[in-house]
Amino acid sequence: MTTVLIVDDQKLIRAGLRMLFESTDGLDVAAEASNGVEAVALSAELDPDVILMDLRMPGLDGIGATRQIVGSGRRARILVLTTFDDDEHLYPALAAGASGFVVKDTEPAELVRAVRRVAEGEMVFSPELLARVVDRAVTSGQAQAGAADDVSLTARERDVLALVAEGMSNAEIAQRLHLSITTVKTHVANLLSKTGADNRVRLAVYHLRRGSHPPLG
Repeated sequence: MTTVLIVDDQKLIRAGLRMLFESTDGLDVAAEASNGVEAVALSAELDPDVILMDLRMPGLDGIGATRQIVGSGRRARILVLTTFDDDEHLYPALAAGASGFVVKDTEPAELVRAVRRVAEGEMVFSPELLARVVDRAVTSGQAQAGAADDVSLTARERDVLALVAEGMSNAEIAQRLHLSITTVKTHVANLLSKTGADNRVRLAVYHLRRGSHPPLG
């Protein structure tokens, strides 16, 4: 059972999310929080698997709450709920330790898949949001530190890198390239090690900076 803490300052949104998760097998709502301070306290008390975190809240916002929760060493992985035009907060939330972003008008089934993927250790981004986070990081220079300018990659590693940069999950990459998920995970781990990137967004930035090539399929 995956436990979820819902954090949003709008009661109606929290209620809708609770209904969705409680009607889904394998998901359980641990609690709700209306602001960042409550989120930090409930995370420490309940130790949920996933925290669905709003960014814009009064007092301690989602970025500050994410930073505190991640800094405390809690196991919870944080999936950010954002509006489509909230670009300025995306990279700071990632830098604070968020494991992904979904927009608030995401289809319910897609949101459930995102929660499950985050719980399994993946980073999750809708392709549109990933492209904008990467573009903002590259143009601002925020994500250039920590990744090698160029390294030697195998043909298959380049294929996997290109699909990571498209925002695909490990399962989607495996299906596209006719590989096992374990093999894809190994390739992603090798890419992180070789490039010095610490997450999939930085891999996408690296892909953009080194020049893309289409995956072989």
